[in-house]
Amino acid sequence: MRPLDPRLLRYASATRLTLAAGALVTLAQTAAVVAFAWLVTQLVVRGIAGSSFPELSALFAGLVIVIVARGVLLWLAEAMSARGGAIVVGQLRAQLVDAFGRLGPQGLAGRSSADLTLVAGRGMDALDGYFARYLPQLIATAVAMPLLVLVIGWQDLTSGIILVLTLPLIPVFMILVGWATQAAQKRQWAALSTLSRGFLDVVAGLPTLTLFGRQHRQEAHIRRVSEEYRSRTMKVLRMSFLSGFVLELAASLSVALIAVAIGLRLLGGSLDLSVGLFVLLLAPEAFLPLRNVGAAYHAATEGMAAAADAFEVLDAAAEVLPEAAVAALGAPGLVFSDVTVRYEGRDAVSGFVAEVAPGTLAVLSAPSGAGKSSLVAAALGFVAHSGRIAAGGREDAAGRRGAIAWAGQRPGLLAGTIGENVALGDPEPSAAAIEAALRAAAAGELSPALVVGAQGAGLSGGQAQRVAVARALYRLRARSCPVLILDEPTSALDAATEEELVGSLRRIADSGVAVLVVSHREALVAAADALLSTEVLSDVAR
Repeated sequence: MRPLDPRLLRYASATRLTLAAGALVTLAQTAAVVAFAWLVTQLVVRGIAGSSFPELSALFAGLVIVIVARGVLLWLAEAMSARGGAIVVGQLRAQLVDAFGRLGPQGLAGRSSADLTLVAGRGMDALDGYFARYLPQLIATAVAMPLLVLVIGWQDLTSGIILVLTLPLIPVFMILVGWATQAAQKRQWAALSTLSRGFLDVVAGLPTLTLFGRQHRQEAHIRRVSEEYRSRTMKVLRMSFLSGFVLELAASLSVALIAVAIGLRLLGGSLDLSVGLFVLLLAPEAFLPLRNVGAAYHAATEGMAAAADAFEVLDAAAEVLPEAAVAALGAPGLVFSDVTVRYEGRDAVSGFVAEVAPGTLAVLSAPSGAGKSSLVAAALGFVAHSGRIAAGGREDAAGRRGAIAWAGQRPGLLAGTIGENVALGDPEPSAAAIEAALRAAAAGELSPALVVGAQGAGLSGGQAQRVAVARALYRLRARSCPVLILDEPTSALDAATEEELVGSLRRIADSGVAVLVVSHREALVAAADALLSTEVLSDVAR
């Protein structure tokens, strides 16, 4: 990632305001630095000349004011950087989450969920160091350093020339060290991603591993990956300390060169003390922004690496053109018209035609691998397709998603209470509606206050499945969705519980909702108004 990636301005509008405010504060800080050097110079020179304290009181008062102003400006710069960084990180994270939704499962298929979580979580948090430490110094380098060089050159041309010749040495060292640091940081980020993926896989498979007594075998793997990450982190730290030493040495030698030249000219009488002292006080300040950029670069590299990964996702999402809202094919239910879904040049579904009218309970039944889940994903706008799909009078993907309440084959439960999982996405959940949804999903025995772990840990497969159905039913009522789609909702249920859930679905369909259930179960097929297949569409008399 470049020091300031243009995509940061594109995806986080607050960056422009942060840069502008930082430039103004840096300009004021530069003026305060020049004023401080001038006041100190005048105090020393006039003091040596024998001026009395009353004669110097105005200069002392001005110096106190400048010192206070520098402190206030320093606090203001840090506060603005921290606040601006928080706003920018919030905007980027929101854009990233929106990009996940726009890309959908198909667009994210080649990316690890652990990597995406790492980028959106810790990666975005790591940008705080970029905005709080690195970016202010980058602005100071672009604003303060040229102004100070001009002031020094205006006062003493020789010192100005020495600065112009020596200042480029620091960026050269920064580039050389930066290449090595960037490569080490990428390896560290890759090690962290590997650790995250490995740990997530172990946690996901822990019940199976425990069942077969193999859980301890993973300890060595986690320990090895953790040690690799620790080792790479220490390498980055070593480079950070080494580069800091190199930059400090280069800056110190450059300032010393200026000081020697000024000292020799002062002894020779070719330079006035006021000019020499003024230049000596400003010379370290001219090098300071570059030194700070080098020192802060290492604090920002992790965030910059994460931002580069985030921009790849955002760029991919930007290529997904939004669909226009189009009226449905004359029906407010669920309509498929000549729908074809292709994966890697192969048709998963070809020319599918079906209509689930309001008040209809339809069951989609076909052999495994015949494209049932692909049709559901296409209806939700998660996979590309040809043909037309309409839900609730809308053909655009966002409109269809707004019209559909859906539960997939995997419950996808989050750590928290059952009530929080059922009302997921509702800013003001209704306790009565949560309980009603659980009862309708044949899960009335589950308490909404019961706490479950990630992926429904603590619940049986059937219970987790019914909580997911309850979430769909809660959304159905809370948002008045005209379409309900359930993918294998009874595969883990016993006959009695399945009968109860089928009765609920029958009542929901009779209330005017278009209900589509993907299932092979005989109880659902027997209760269906229409039996759909990726090959054949047939009506079933009730």
